[in-house]
Amino acid sequence: MATVNIEELVETLSKLPVLELAKLKTQLEEKWGVKAAAAAPMMMAALPAAGATPAAGAEAQEASEFAITLEEVPQDKRIAVIKVIREVTGLGLKEAKEMAETPPKLLKEKASKSETDEIIKKIQTAGGKASAKPL
Repeated sequence: MATVNIEELVETLSKLPVLELAKLKTQLEEKWGVKAAAAAPMMMAALPAAGATPAAGAEAQEASEFAITLEEVPQDKRIAVIKVIREVTGLGLKEAKEMAETPPKLLKEKASKSETDEIIKKIQTAGGKASAKPL
């Protein structure tokens, strides 16, 4: 069995887009016969990135990172918004439904400018309202 450097693995996983992480989660659940806790994607998003630079470098990085909040979900558009929530967060149906029923909710803690724009556009296309706050 090959030796795996955990730090390198964490760094590699940190670079994956959310959709790829969701696919990885599903494949691992199938392979290992387990179900990941619903809070795991949110907890992973809350962890600081491995190798993040301290204060001086963080100021330049912060200008390009945003927290995305789900602000509003009209009753007649809830199903479409729930689908987007699941796609963006990797949450299960129940958790995504709860999020859509009780806005405002933090949708993603850290996202790049392009990812933020994409997520907000998807939420708006589905009929909901989302906002971004610079970190």
